[in-house]
Amino acid sequence: MSVSLSTLIAYTDEVLSVSKFKDYCPNGLQVEGGREVSKLVSGVTACQALIDAAIDAEADMILVHHGYFWKGEAEPIIGLKRNRIKALLEKDISLVAYHLPLDAHPVWGNNVQLAAQLGIEIEGGMDPGNPLSIGNTGSISRPVTAESFAAHCARVL
Repeated sequence: MSVSLSTLIAYTDEVLSVSKFKDYCPNGLQVEGGREVSKLVSGVTACQALIDAAIDAEADMILVHHGYFWKGEAEPIIGLKRNRIKALLEKDISLVAYHLPLDAHPVWGNNVQLAAQLGIEIEGGMDPGNPLSIGNTGSISRPVTAESFAAHCARVL
């Protein structure tokens, strides 16, 4: 089964409230590949290793938290950036990135997902009353030492 690239991007842009964020990079489609998406690979950063894994998996799209074209970054498409974008274009793989929208999302966000993996109960945003708060506060069920919590993080992650 596949979905059109435009339908998938419209859906994720809406669900993640992309238009409400002023970010350091463009959110949503950054590099256009094919018109249909049957297989998606995701990761944190659009590095060469992730692109290579997506190529090996015959993916149509890569969805990341950290994509390309950051404010303050050199604009020329040369070196590593050139090689990565070339690999995407040659294999017709789309690159989609969501930075602050994923930091803030109360269900799909990286912060709430990490908290769930670590057994942290989310209590609220770091900016109370702001639905676009990009951080959360939470608690664990019992007090532990920093060393014990670090070991727990290492086991889980």
